[in-house]
Amino acid sequence: MNKRYSMLFTIAAVAIVSATLFGSTYTQTQIGGTTLEASSTKDDLMQKIHDMGGLELVMPQAFAETDCGALENSGRMVHDFQLTGESVDLPILGHTADSPKTYSAMTFSQQIPGPTVRVTQGDIIKMTLTIPSDEVTAHGNDMHASQMSSGNFGKVLPGTSKTYCYIAESAGVFKYHCSGVDLLGMDQHVLSGMYGIAIVDPANGYKKLMVEKTSGSGELDKKFYDADALEFQLQYNQLYLTDAGTYDAGAMFQHHNTHTVVNGLSFPYVPNMVHNLLLTGNPGKNIFVAQPWNALELKQYQSQLFYVELDQHVRIFVENHGNEPLFFHIVGEILDRVTQGNRVQSGATETWLLGGSQNMIVDLVFDEPGTYAAVNHDYAAIYTGAVTVFVAGDPFDLNPRLVAAGVIPSPVPSYAYALGNPSDAVPPMGKNSIAHPAVNVHGMYTDERASEIEAQGAIPLWDVVPTLPPI
Repeated sequence: MNKRYSMLFTIAAVAIVSATLFGSTYTQTQIGGTTLEASSTKDDLMQKIHDMGGLELVMPQAFAETDCGALENSGRMVHDFQLTGESVDLPILGHTADSPKTYSAMTFSQQIPGPTVRVTQGDIIKMTLTIPSDEVTAHGNDMHASQMSSGNFGKVLPGTSKTYCYIAESAGVFKYHCSGVDLLGMDQHVLSGMYGIAIVDPANGYKKLMVEKTSGSGELDKKFYDADALEFQLQYNQLYLTDAGTYDAGAMFQHHNTHTVVNGLSFPYVPNMVHNLLLTGNPGKNIFVAQPWNALELKQYQSQLFYVELDQHVRIFVENHGNEPLFFHIVGEILDRVTQGNRVQSGATETWLLGGSQNMIVDLVFDEPGTYAAVNHDYAAIYTGAVTVFVAGDPFDLNPRLVAAGVIPSPVPSYAYALGNPSDAVPPMGKNSIAHPAVNVHGMYTDERASEIEAQGAIPLWDVVPTLPPI
């Protein structure tokens, strides 16, 4: 090839590569053949390149940067996320204060799921995992919100810590879990409780919600709700256990799960004895088909309900951590909008399917007072624990009785003002979050962790309820 043409080809190739990989100021039209004429001298070519802006090899702060020092000095918001990896015994279905029934759980920071990290798109997450010296095994942490070499997720031995950093470039809901990089038995760790989520809010916040309504003539009307929403988080998984409460790998391989859990518990958000008392006057008369976590002495494990206002924008962050599909459905409601990542996937749908390690954000509005059950519409999952009951408005006309008893000073738009919503289902505040009226202590927490949640302001209903006046 003629040397001059070879040189021109090389310069053009460099220009194209630099534009593609390094964010050069070139555009496709600027790299056209008419710009770099074959008859030009080397000096002429360099002058033309200079006039066009030059081969400006500027590398922006790439998402692949993982050096903590460089990232912490980048001017971005840094979120220091500290976790511990600890094995503990926690209750399972059938547990009572008189007859404890527990299983061998593995936790991040003494709770299942692990603490939720919430950031804004473009922020830095600095994640440190510490394993206490008396822990029985090593653990790891795989963060699905990251874009980095999997080698960063390697095992952390007892008595040591490991830190890594990354930029949360993509908006959405992302799983984190005990990693399988150089760590045998990831399945046991994850299915025994070592999982959680990172919520990455869009840089520009969430979008308004549009809900279609029909008038009496059948014409469509569009009603818009502000982007601000009352938020919940629901994380689904399975337990595979022996009769002794240890992990059963054989059952897992056959997909024979023992329990379906929502935020670490089976049937966690169904009525309890307080609801029995309010509606029937008898704390021992159950009002729901399954109420396994009834007694106040169960403390943080007693089941609680979700309370929302009518005509309120509700946002639910959903993650499926387990082996089984999640057919997410709310009995009596329509999912007004389903978003995955930062892209709307559906509007006005009845059910949405999530496979293992898939997530979504559900936006909806409850129009009528009543009770609504969010389920995994796999009947085996429903009957093994995947039920979450929402109560919208004041469907039981309790406001007059609560006011008369002095529990609340005046009528309220939801029972959350009297009892609060469960702490394990309330994510950290972020962009476009509406604060819950109150939060109660609820979740698969150790007693130590439950005390920390209480110290942060959540209500211990097992202490408060007995002090309330009779209703």
